[in-house]
Amino acid sequence: MSLSSASPPGLGRRVFLTALLGTAAATAGLSGCAGSRASASPADLSAPLADEVPPGTSLNIASYQNVQQLQFRLAGFSKLPFTVSHWLNIGAGPDVINAFRAKSLDVADNAGIPPIQAHYQGFDAKIVAIDITRKPNYLFATRPGSDIHTVEDFKGKRLAFSQGQAQGVVLLRALKKAGLAHREVELIPLTSNQFLTALQSGQVDVAPLANEQAPAYLRQYAAEGARVIRTDVVDLLKLLWAPVSVLADRAKAAAIAAYIPYWAKGLVWQWEHPDLWNREFYVKTQNLTLAQAEAVTALANKPLFPPSWDEAIRWEQETADLLAEGGFVKRFTVDSLFDRRFESLAADAVPAQYRR
Repeated sequence: MSLSSASPPGLGRRVFLTALLGTAAATAGLSGCAGSRASASPADLSAPLADEVPPGTSLNIASYQNVQQLQFRLAGFSKLPFTVSHWLNIGAGPDVINAFRAKSLDVADNAGIPPIQAHYQGFDAKIVAIDITRKPNYLFATRPGSDIHTVEDFKGKRLAFSQGQAQGVVLLRALKKAGLAHREVELIPLTSNQFLTALQSGQVDVAPLANEQAPAYLRQYAAEGARVIRTDVVDLLKLLWAPVSVLADRAKAAAIAAYIPYWAKGLVWQWEHPDLWNREFYVKTQNLTLAQAEAVTALANKPLFPPSWDEAIRWEQETADLLAEGGFVKRFTVDSLFDRRFESLAADAVPAQYRR
C-alpha cells in the first residue's frame, strides 16, 4: 500500500465533561460513569493474534500533524501489509475518544491518561504498544505580564487543565510535588488546543505546553513578560491504543500487530536522524527556525520499548490513583486497559539499545 493513500470540586460534572468533550460525548461519559460497559466481552480478546494480515484489511490511523506519514516516507517505509484507509490528523485524547466512538478511527497514539479517561466514560479500549518517556515533554508557560516564576507560585492562580490529556496529569503531578492540593488552585477546563489562546487572552495564568510549542510562544510574548517554567515531571507513557470492538475483529487486530513494528521503527528512525527531522518537520511544517528546532530536539526522548509492560502498568495505576484522589475518576485497577497479546511486538522490532 502506498503511504499516500467523579467531578472536580467547583466544577459541575456535566459542565466539566462538556467543556472537554462536547455535549454528546459528555452525555455518553455521564452514562458511562453510571456503569455502562462496551459490548465486547473479555473473551472476545482471548484468541491468539493471527500470523498474517488477511488480504483487504484496512485501518484508519491517527497521525497528528502528519507525523507518521512523514516518518514513514523519510524512513523508506513505502508499503505496509494492510491498507490505510485514512490517516486522521487528530492527536488530543478527547478528540481520539470521540473518533473511536464514531468508529472513524481504529488505532491512535497518545499518552497514558486518555485510556483512563475513556474507561471512566465507559468506553472500552486497550493499550497495544508502549514507548517509555524518561525526560519531560512538557513545560509550564505563563500568560504575558505574569509574576509567576515557580510551581509554588501557582497557588491561587488559574491553571489550564485537561482531564483527558497528558498535560492534565503532568499538571497534577507537578502540583503534588510542590505540595499544592488541587483545591488551592483554580482549574480551568480546556483542551490542549485551547491553551495558547487562553494564555494570550489572559483567561488562564498558566498552561502546560509541549516543548516544541514554547519557542513560538516566547518569540511572540516574552517581551510582554511571558515565561516558561521547567520541571522534572515526566509523563512516562507514549502508547498506541485501540477500541475493543476493533481488537475483537481478528483481521484488524492482525493489522494493528503488523503496524506496531513500523510505529516503533519510525520513532527510532526519527531519533537517529535529528538533522533531517529538524529540517523536514520542525522547520518546514512547524515554522521553527533551525536553531529552535535543534533546541527542541535536544530535549527529545530516546524511544524505549520495554519487553515487559510491568513498569508501564505501575505508572498507569499511579496516574489513575492520582486522578481518583482529586475526584476526577473512580478508582479502578488499570490492568484491564492493557492487551498483553501485543506486549513484545514493539521491543522485538528494534535493536537492543531501544528496549531498556
